[in-house]
Amino acid sequence: MYKHFLVPVDGTTLSTEVAKQAVKLAQQIGAKITFLYATPDFSATSDGALLIAMAPDEFSKRASGDTTAILASMSDLAKAGSVSFDTACDISDHPYAAIIKNAKKLGCDLIFMASHHDGGLRGLISGSQTEKVVRHSTIPVLVTTVTQAN
Repeated sequence: MYKHFLVPVDGTTLSTEVAKQAVKLAQQIGAKITFLYATPDFSATSDGALLIAMAPDEFSKRASGDTTAILASMSDLAKAGSVSFDTACDISDHPYAAIIKNAKKLGCDLIFMASHHDGGLRGLISGSQTEKVVRHSTIPVLVTTVTQAN
C-alpha cells in the first residue's frame, strides 16, 4: 500500500478539493502527504530581472508570491485530518517536471493529482500538467476528478 503521497497544489479551488481527497485517503491508509507548490521563476521575466537589480527585498517578496499562504492552507487541512504531512516548494516554469523531480527526491510512492476535464479522456489529452506527469513519471499517479458547481 502507498505510504507517501506527493500532492501538487497551486492555490486554486480545484487543488484544495484534491488535497481534501488526498487527506481523506491518507487517513484511511495511514499515509503521509507532502504538498508541493511549484512556483514560476519570477527572475526569468523582464520585470523580475529589473526588480532583482533595483530592489532585492521586493524581488524576494514577489518571487515567493502566495507560496506561504497556499502551503499553510494545505497544512491546516492535514492537521484537521490528523495526517502526517510536509510541505515543499520548487521554482520551475515546468510544473510537471518539478512534480516528478520532487516526488523522486522525497521518496514518494504515489503522486495524487486532479483532472478537471469535462469527462472522458479528451481532457487528459489536452497537454495538461497532469497528462505530462502521467506520461513521464515512473512513480504511480492517481488521477482524481473534482466536480465543480458552475
